[in-house]
Amino acid sequence: MREGADENNERLEFLGDAVLSSIIAHYLFRKYPYKDEGFLTEMRSKMVNRQKLNEIAVKMGLKKITIYNKLDNALKTSQIFGNTLEALIGAIFLDKGYKKTQLWVEQYIIHNHMFTDDLEAIEINIKNKLYGWANKNGKLLEFTIVTESFESGRRLFTIGATIDGQVIAEAKGFNKKDASQLAAFKAVETLGL
Repeated sequence: MREGADENNERLEFLGDAVLSSIIAHYLFRKYPYKDEGFLTEMRSKMVNRQKLNEIAVKMGLKKITIYNKLDNALKTSQIFGNTLEALIGAIFLDKGYKKTQLWVEQYIIHNHMFTDDLEAIEINIKNKLYGWANKNGKLLEFTIVTESFESGRRLFTIGATIDGQVIAEAKGFNKKDASQLAAFKAVETLGL
């Protein structure tokens, strides 16, 4: 069944996200035979980080071939190209199967863009950093939906990072995960962490 022009790639993104997560988990399992589950989970979250995927997608040239509304200001802070990369992975998986998708991801994404030695050293999971700060200081950190609207036929979420019920940072995104990650990043900047 052909999707209409107003449809988007959310279903393919969903599939691609799961396939990519599985491929990266398998890759890390082989690369680090003596590391524990905590280390592997942390490394995977650094590798499939929304901002990282967006940067990789832009470097791969997906910005040039993605059809999107260039006048839509919400897309400037969105991770739309990372989402496009996930949709592409989902499409390759449907067309070629797991093994060929795995080879493609390892060759074109992991080896070219995800330098695990560098990633071992960086702390990308901003939310964890923020939760750690809140716990240490006896503060209650929550991420809440401030508003939910429709823009360009898609749901647009505004997520607020709140500390003890007070909103300290807000961010928009076409899914809650992107918006809360951006809100966490802004909150870390606001708090000077």
